[in-house]
Amino acid sequence: MSTIIKFENVYKNYPYYHHITGGIKNLIFNLPKAFRDTTSLSHESLSDISFEIQKGECVGFIGRNGAGKSTTLGLIAGVLKESKGKVTVNGRVSPLLELGGGFHPELTGRENIILNGVLLGLTRKQVKARISQIIDFSELGDFIDHPVRTYSSGMYARLGFSIVAHLDPEILLIDEVLSVGDASFQKKCIDKINEFKKNGVTIVLVSHSLGDIRSTCDRVIWIEEKKVKMDSGKDAVISEYENFLN
Repeated sequence: MSTIIKFENVYKNYPYYHHITGGIKNLIFNLPKAFRDTTSLSHESLSDISFEIQKGECVGFIGRNGAGKSTTLGLIAGVLKESKGKVTVNGRVSPLLELGGGFHPELTGRENIILNGVLLGLTRKQVKARISQIIDFSELGDFIDHPVRTYSSGMYARLGFSIVAHLDPEILLIDEVLSVGDASFQKKCIDKINEFKKNGVTIVLVSHSLGDIRSTCDRVIWIEEKKVKMDSGKDAVISEYENFLN
């Protein structure tokens, strides 16, 4: 197997903006200090993270809220830039990171399928050739021609997963989406992920559901306090994590 994702001593910091809370007037009259604060004060989201993921692996990330899991996926997707260290990704990434994050609220579900497909690298012709499969998988029925602003969170999840699942991903990133929707659709998503695994797609899954992680992933990386605490087979890591929580 070849390495498809590699993190080398990666740090991610976000600047603090608390000095702006005094209002625009306060910001203008204290501009030099505000600039110094912005450049010198920051919140660390990841600290010295290193790991490798091989082509075709299905890897789960677990950890408590704020540990840095979603930041890690954002760095893999390229929507975030590391502050220090190096992130290498060798493949086309299909991210499902935020519920409806790539949807235009005034467009219909059908129109958003075309928009998202093009944004993910396909031509309009390629997307249109798969649109019937995407709509059938989503089970949205007549709602597919309604503006997505009228959708529930479960409907967003159905459409988002259906789009990504039918665009031939090389690297599939999933952040908590499987926890939304009814049980039958969740099972459908798990079955699709297992199909991807058989076809050699690299899958990275973040979830608070240890059941989802256990049923889909072979390897688990536990992030605790912005660092990798454990990286091993799923059973060993999940067992240690459960003991830690208890």
